[in-house]
Amino acid sequence: MTFLQMCFLFQAIMSRQLQAHRTVGVCKNVLIEFTQLAADYKAVNLGQGFPDFSPPKFVQEAFCEAIIMSGRFHAHSTDRADKNVWLEFAQLAADYKAVNLGQGFPDFSPPKFAQEAFCEAVSGGHQMHQYTRAFGHPPLVNILAKFFSKIVGHEIDPFEDVLVTVGAYQALFCTFQALVDEGDEVIIVEPFFDCYQSMVKMARGKAVYVPLRPKVEGSTAPSSGDWVLSAEELAGKFTPRTKAIVINTPNNPLGKVYKTEELQMIADLCIKHDVLCVSDEVYEWLTYDGNKHVKIASLPGMWERTITIGSAGKTFSATGWKVGWAISSEQIIKHLKAVHQMSVFDCATAAQEAVARGFEREYELFGTPESYFQQLPAMLQQKRGKLASCLESVGLRPVVPEGGYFMIADISSVKADFNESMSAEDEPHDFRFVKWLIKEKSFFLQGLATIPVSVFYSPEHRKDFDKYIRFCFIKEDSTLDAAEDILRKLSQRQ
Repeated sequence: MTFLQMCFLFQAIMSRQLQAHRTVGVCKNVLIEFTQLAADYKAVNLGQGFPDFSPPKFVQEAFCEAIIMSGRFHAHSTDRADKNVWLEFAQLAADYKAVNLGQGFPDFSPPKFAQEAFCEAVSGGHQMHQYTRAFGHPPLVNILAKFFSKIVGHEIDPFEDVLVTVGAYQALFCTFQALVDEGDEVIIVEPFFDCYQSMVKMARGKAVYVPLRPKVEGSTAPSSGDWVLSAEELAGKFTPRTKAIVINTPNNPLGKVYKTEELQMIADLCIKHDVLCVSDEVYEWLTYDGNKHVKIASLPGMWERTITIGSAGKTFSATGWKVGWAISSEQIIKHLKAVHQMSVFDCATAAQEAVARGFEREYELFGTPESYFQQLPAMLQQKRGKLASCLESVGLRPVVPEGGYFMIADISSVKADFNESMSAEDEPHDFRFVKWLIKEKSFFLQGLATIPVSVFYSPEHRKDFDKYIRFCFIKEDSTLDAAEDILRKLSQRQ
């Protein structure tokens, strides 16, 4: 692409209204302005309302030991948002004390260096207990920009191109609220993490769906790589109302890692139709069998129109820290900042400091055997093999993932004795099966929690994929062994 062509492309992208109307006029904030002035001029700061001393020692010690969780009134945008499959099945797993391969978090601690970084941050003086920069702790945005600039092949500005959020979930929320207006169409590739659909609807947009399908219709593909997008079907989804497309690579729940040529096909359509791309890459370090994660933002013409979503929780096996980020061009990120400052405003300082130290360590060790980004996928590849072998041995048909830490399996061959006390007759087959597997006590001493795969699909395609359930394998071997014992009892019953 010539320099003149690049200038023309940039002008064309910038001329389109990127932000949603709801963010117009809210980019400026007096607190942020004067905070930045005080920092720039190293002023004695009696402006902001926070202490310049630490909390009492007992609070600091407690924080190191544990993390504490804690007529028509509603707007139309929250209609049907009160139902959540994750809350429903998490509660079922807890109520029935099931072995939990359902929810996607480790049942082991983060690496020791990450835990030490967190405790050092908490003990690091009063600054770690007070507000930091609203759009991202300076050490964290600096190392994120430094780390990903090399990977993307574009010089990322830490203060203009990066927004730190309360987990990747909030990064996605800010993205849809900032960029999607009423009536805008957003293409979502199926299977998809269910919040995409809900967040698009909450922004008053219209979700349009296109599924990944096994190469051979009607068969169970042995690998997630055998599930592909039809170029013709995808192209047919673009209209003058299309504002964005959402992809997830590696994909949850399938584990598909998009190849460069697949991403290029999506990129070509985005450029042709002047569409944004939301790329959820929270599992980017978890790839197996030589598969490589490629960032769509690194492809020609895509930096200016891609919002890349990342997660420290998935990166460092610390989902409870709730630190995520969005990376894009300044012209896009400024609109996400407007939503962020009007919702959470700031993220936990100590958690951001710990994540920054983790990335600084990984920057020095990148590509070496000592790197956690090498060690974690190596460990998970073994667990993936253990779970796949178990599922095959009991007659289930797993789709082996190329990335991520989930595996789906075809349950068509399993006979289950459903009854009305366990589930409703009008529920999808996989919902009924998952509830039965959790609740059944006449044969299993303990239930097994999984997730129905049809929840990752739109109503129009759900019926085509309700014969699969999802297992999570980022678990201790003892947890996987307990699950295997339950599944063997199930196979003996058939």
